Amino acid sequence: MLEHYLTEQSPLEHGSARATLAVSTVIFTLRPDDESGLKTLWLPLVRRTRDPHLGLWALPGGWLPADEELAAAAARTLRETTELSPRYLEQLYTFGDIDRSPDLRVVSVVYWALVRSEVAERASVGENVRWFAADQLPPLAFDHNRIVEYALWRLRTKVEYARIAHAFLGDTFTLAQLREVHEAVLQKALDPANFRRSIESSGSLISTDQHVAGARHRPARLFRYDDRAAEHEPPGPTL
Repeated sequence: MLEHYLTEQSPLEHGSARATLAVSTVIFTLRPDDESGLKTLWLPLVRRTRDPHLGLWALPGGWLPADEELAAAAARTLRETTELSPRYLEQLYTFGDIDRSPDLRVVSVVYWALVRSEVAERASVGENVRWFAADQLPPLAFDHNRIVEYALWRLRTKVEYARIAHAFLGDTFTLAQLREVHEAVLQKALDPANFRRSIESSGSLISTDQHVAGARHRPARLFRYDDRAAEHEPPGPTL
């Protein structure tokens, strides 16, 4: 499947119109930085095995078939390239600049996905699929550097008011684990006391009767998100 995606012909070679529709996906996970050991944002990229941009890395994606919904196509191309099936998959933005592809006019509907670290470890990697630190990317094919920059901006803007951090965690979590996600996304340390007050005043969490098992000292309480709070979240920012 992956080899088919990397080498398949473009619609232009099949004699269709010069403007065509494609889907791409930015997949974020949290992984320890190779040098500092602190958790940072990473994403998988696929290497192009044909022109244009032969040999450059690119976001997972492909052409949109006439008989497939956008979200279904995004999910399918993710499975084919990385073997990932994220729980969080949301449409990010549509990129359609005239000169974004040298051969034909391509309009890309971009999705973004968030996966937990343990799920990301099961992703298919190899010579043509590799994980990269999201803030230290090489030059990518087409306008994919710009797409990732926009996705990072959206993520960092949205994490402070929405339940988006939930996608990086399990169903229950401690406040320290939640703060760690916020710090990794925002790239800055947060005061634990201020973070606790901010989260508790938001009304977005529900305290459970459970605690972290096996803790040597006072066990931390586990929380979960209040699904009712999501109904009152403001809409995400626009470009």
